[in-house]
Amino acid sequence: MTIEVEVIETSSLGDRSYLAHDGHLAVVVDPQRDIDRVLALAGRLGVRVTHVVETHLHNDYVSGGLALARVSGAAYLVGGAEEVGFDRVPVADGDRIAVSERMWLDAVGTPGHTFHHLSYVLAGPDGPEGVFTGGSLLFGGTGRTDLVGAEHARTLARHQHASARRLSGLLPDGARLWPTHGFGSFCAATQSSASASTIGREKDVNPVLRMEADDFVSHILEGLDAYPAYYAHMGARNAAGAEPIDLTPARPADSAELLARLRAGEWVVDLRSRKAFADRHLAGTLSFGLDGPMATWLGWLAPWGTPLTLLGESAEQVAAAQRELARIGIDRPAAASTGSVERWAGHDEDLIAELATASFADLAAARAGEPGGGSTVLDVRMGNEWRAGHVAGAVHIPLPELPGRLAEVPEGTVWVHCGSGYRAAAAASLLARGGRQVVHIDDAYSRAADAGLPITASDEEPS
Repeated sequence: MTIEVEVIETSSLGDRSYLAHDGHLAVVVDPQRDIDRVLALAGRLGVRVTHVVETHLHNDYVSGGLALARVSGAAYLVGGAEEVGFDRVPVADGDRIAVSERMWLDAVGTPGHTFHHLSYVLAGPDGPEGVFTGGSLLFGGTGRTDLVGAEHARTLARHQHASARRLSGLLPDGARLWPTHGFGSFCAATQSSASASTIGREKDVNPVLRMEADDFVSHILEGLDAYPAYYAHMGARNAAGAEPIDLTPARPADSAELLARLRAGEWVVDLRSRKAFADRHLAGTLSFGLDGPMATWLGWLAPWGTPLTLLGESAEQVAAAQRELARIGIDRPAAASTGSVERWAGHDEDLIAELATASFADLAAARAGEPGGGSTVLDVRMGNEWRAGHVAGAVHIPLPELPGRLAEVPEGTVWVHCGSGYRAAAAASLLARGGRQVVHIDDAYSRAADAGLPITASDEEPS
């Protein structure tokens, strides 16, 4: 049988893990913490996992590698230069790992995303099949170089350029590329819509393979924006060795407990869609719908270690949120409740709130009716998005900074927007919890100009 590579997608975090096998034995690369998905896949394929491999110590999620290796009895391969608190098989540049008689990995030192990053060329009797690149060479870009400290970003950017060039020179054009990041992960310096790629394709489209070193370094450093605050905890957690995941149901909370937690200022999170939240929600709760990148934004905004209570329409919705949060080290919700808004409010209509929603066309009409003043437009997109163009006269507070900067939002009605509506829903709920009058612009920013709103790339009003 030929070598097969199965993709295990974690779209909510923008990452991929992989299971490569020859029909009998398998190697798993960069597994997420919820290893039941990997074990189920291996079971369906009828293969035995004998090796688990990490390309690097991850900054954007808690690895399931150690737990998977222990459960399956597999060898756990981690860079020998990494300082870790568990037993592993140390790997270095040039090492060959025989997974089976027909399948092996060749370790290639590819520093850049981290100092000790390794890529793994997957090969068989017919030669190289492809390469697992982790956060090195991605589809149309590379992994960002500032996660181990901004002071190292320039040095690592040079390493990243050299590593990508090394891979492109080492492998044939037809070799497939299997990166861990680059599908929405903040570990990627840029994003790509491609679902597959080869070394040859990357030579044609990837800036790291088309630019000289100095130009690439400037290019990647200019493009870096903020990354989730919870990243600060992931590397240390992975170096210490994460304990197995616990996905048992959270303790149920009744209406009285929910209200007590809200009065205490705790984060009570509504997992329903933002449209359902706007229609009716328990006053004081926060909108982080499970239909978007909930874990990324909730994990970024909520103070680390703060109690989180989850509200969902069903037990399955809460369980899915628990899984997402456990992947980034938020191990157990303080409590959870399922059902209707009426149930959460104890059937007290005074505790049920609505959130006004609008489009950019509505905003344009409102502005036309209040020339020279009135409402505030709050843009909660990231810095790079703002600098590329924004509604003239808007106030800019990136969503991750909003909890600590609520006092800076001008008085009066606040029209809040992002790029598509998801982040604006979270921002609007934070403002509403603080007693502000809010309108959630649930619309695509690309429609703002067509609605007649003036757009500028300057912080000044257009002339």
